[in-house]
Amino acid sequence: MDNATKLSTLIESNKGIITTKCVEANGIPRQYLSLFVAEGKLQRAGQGIYLSPDAFEDTMYLIQCRSEKIIFSNETALYIHELTDRDPLLYSVCVPRDYGIARLKQSGVVVYTVKKELHGLGKETVKTIHGRDIYAYNIERTICDIIRYRNRMDADMFSTALKRYTSGTPRNLSRLMDYAKAFRIGKTVRQYMEVLL
Repeated sequence: MDNATKLSTLIESNKGIITTKCVEANGIPRQYLSLFVAEGKLQRAGQGIYLSPDAFEDTMYLIQCRSEKIIFSNETALYIHELTDRDPLLYSVCVPRDYGIARLKQSGVVVYTVKKELHGLGKETVKTIHGRDIYAYNIERTICDIIRYRNRMDADMFSTALKRYTSGTPRNLSRLMDYAKAFRIGKTVRQYMEVLL
């Protein structure tokens, strides 16, 4: 199979979105991406990210393609876990403190940073509405995050998320308290849970 055919097959298997990293990992020279762009078979969607003309523009997946260190958090994670009905106007992500955030912010993404050792706490793989894998924080980590940043959040969204968490299932209160302890907000989280449970 020649490289052009291999690339076409790879684009199809990735539902129309491809990265330079993926192309190189499959042994296809990166110049084939430029050829496909020149022929109108691909469009450049961002640095190292390409989209076929008939692909659904899966914005969350395109953001995720920028780096494995990006984890969807806060308001966006609330939406993913159905703790709010509001579609995010801007996507919220968390990255380690040493990660360069300028490009993300310029593209309209809300960026939170955290110590490297706490970055992966509660990370899980979830699906976008188009069925592609992305990283997001689990429900308990998300609850800790919104409590930590409650002064930056819409009060109604904050209240609704906490009510849905405490009245819904499944919830893992021991994991929630473990995360709260790691972020040194154990007392605050306990107070919210005592009021709502």
